[in-house]
Amino acid sequence: MRQPLGVILAGGLARRMGGGDKGLIPLVGRPLLSHVIDRLEPQVAGLALNANGDPARFDDFNLPVLADSIDGFAGPLAGVLAGLDWAASQGVDTIVTAAADSPFFPCDLVPQLQLAADLDAAEIVLAETSDGRHPTFGLWPTALRDDLRAALTGGLRKVVAWTDAHPSTTALFPAGDLDPFFNINTPQDLARAKAAL
Repeated sequence: MRQPLGVILAGGLARRMGGGDKGLIPLVGRPLLSHVIDRLEPQVAGLALNANGDPARFDDFNLPVLADSIDGFAGPLAGVLAGLDWAASQGVDTIVTAAADSPFFPCDLVPQLQLAADLDAAEIVLAETSDGRHPTFGLWPTALRDDLRAALTGGLRKVVAWTDAHPSTTALFPAGDLDPFFNINTPQDLARAKAAL
């Protein structure tokens, strides 16, 4: 199995952080996005960023920036679709997604998702901890991109509503004092992340 491509989902509106790009918020002297790149890049064959608006604001990261192809704010699934279309154009069968505001996800995310896919003969795998499923962290096949496009065009927005309609499973990750998929949504979360680092 060829290594998947990685797609960092940074298309959120960050309302609880006052708007703007959460990935550009400093965390211990570096943008939050840099921490996410450091975790995901060694696990994948290539990396891109899903974000809307002017891509120039991400120039310092030297990554392809993939905009949503679905009009309006369609949520994480629109970012997954953008990633799937990009991967298909590269001749790659799968992508792994990670959220731009989660700096502590496991360094073995990709192999664990792939292992779960093999064990359960699943097309889609989502990360899971004792806190539940984490639908922005997943393994997705490019073969389902037209199905996803149709679902999004039809108004579907909830990730698990789409994944549960296909052969899917989860990869279980241990959660200690801090869930590895903890994401930064508020200034309080940012303070907690700084303390953890």
